[in-house]
Amino acid sequence: MQLAPEQQTGFLNRRSSQADATPGVERRQFSTTHNSDRPEVNELAEAIDQYKLRHRRRFITFDELYDVMSSLGYHR
Repeated sequence: MQLAPEQQTGFLNRRSSQADATPGVERRQFSTTHNSDRPEVNELAEAIDQYKLRHRRRFITFDELYDVMSSLGYHR
């Protein structure tokens, strides 16, 4: 039994910044799910995404969610 020789490939460091990448652009997992019939829901979802990008957060706390909502004009 003879095995084919392995092809050696160089290490690809995906964490390093790429010269051709646009700064501030990230791959968003749920970017196309803002398709509610209610425009205010889409506005909140977009505002949350912008907050997460601006503060480099993957998940936000309830306090941060309230801050986003109050920035949109919500008050109790």
